[in-house]
Amino acid sequence: MRALLASLITLFVLCACSPGQDKPQTGLAKAQIVIDTNKGPATFDVEMAVDNAARAKGLMFRTELGSHEGMLFDFGKEEFRAFWMKNTVISLDMLFIKADGTVSTIAENTIPYSETPVPSSEPVQAVLELKGGAARQLGIAPGAKVHARIFHNAP
Repeated sequence: MRALLASLITLFVLCACSPGQDKPQTGLAKAQIVIDTNKGPATFDVEMAVDNAARAKGLMFRTELGSHEGMLFDFGKEEFRAFWMKNTVISLDMLFIKADGTVSTIAENTIPYSETPVPSSEPVQAVLELKGGAARQLGIAPGAKVHARIFHNAP
């Protein structure tokens, strides 16, 4: 519980201090990932949020996101994580992913602009944000495997 609280405080502080906070961030490195779904493999082009500034801003202020686009937040180690939707215009699906690439839990169709924390149910290394409804539409469920360089299982 203490780790969750520390993560939340860090996230809130970083978001409040981000420069240019009323514009979407650009220029992040991109990667292609594959998720094993019950409908077959699904490929996504994702932006990589790997430092505190990129993770704090995330997909804030974006007005659109393609059905096979997203942002992958890599924290480098497993801990309890919590996200919020402050300044996030579009609904998102949040996939909480363990260090071996297994989807732990999914928060579907999160509420735009909500400041209510959306926590992981167990320690995770990464969070993948997709367009709201994408997980259900594509057949992504807890237990699915995400193939990406950060999980050492890239396709």
